[in-house]
Amino acid sequence: MTYLMCILFIAVEQHETFPLIIAANRDEFYKRPTTSSHVWRGTPEIIAGQDEQAGGTWMGMNSQGRLSALTNIRAPHTLKDNAKSRGELVLNYLQQQPSDEQYTKQLQTTAEHYNGYNLLFGKWNALKVYNNHTNELQSLSPGYYGLSNADLNSPWPKINKGVQALKDYCDTHVELNEEKLFNLLRDNTKAEDHMLPKTGVPEHWEKQLSSIFINTPEYGTRSSTLLSVRNDGKVHWVEHVYNDETQFVSEQRFELMFR
Repeated sequence: MTYLMCILFIAVEQHETFPLIIAANRDEFYKRPTTSSHVWRGTPEIIAGQDEQAGGTWMGMNSQGRLSALTNIRAPHTLKDNAKSRGELVLNYLQQQPSDEQYTKQLQTTAEHYNGYNLLFGKWNALKVYNNHTNELQSLSPGYYGLSNADLNSPWPKINKGVQALKDYCDTHVELNEEKLFNLLRDNTKAEDHMLPKTGVPEHWEKQLSSIFINTPEYGTRSSTLLSVRNDGKVHWVEHVYNDETQFVSEQRFELMFR
């Protein structure tokens, strides 16, 4: 069974101090080996974690101001056993630095090589989301967004809840309050049965996956990441890592300037 679900909540030009805020969870099997966020030496330098099994990553940024992040589409009836690892898509964009037009064409050409995904990518102030199931590209104009395992802003309970929580945060906090944003990402409230999406997985899995923060005996939220860009271009990246009992294990913190 393949998951690597992940969820992102994004505020574009909605906060008076931070024109971009991204709060994200990475969900994965606990046994899958992972390296926490670190600086990947190269030109450009990249900040990202690493999936040690396939070599890619689920979310990252580089020193040139480019961002990329991945969520899987939950559609088990479409899964291909011979599909390429989707984590390479994030890394390719950050390392190769193609134009967005070039990369969009590349994504469209190779869409069938991968199982379902949404890819967030672009310069920090000109982000886009590509969905390989629908072959649609959407630019993120000013507003709030939730990206999980269907389409952008699909009205799943956890998407609606997280987007509203991020809006409330931006409306009430002038400075960055990491605790509040991490609490948003730690919400383990499950949706009521009648509100569960029907994606093709068994109902008990729909229930387990219906919360923002996920924990089952073998699978759950492995890390939470906050990425914020201040008006002057200063970038904060903070990652919290959790174990299989949902306990906080470590923190990685990075700062740089986007020009």
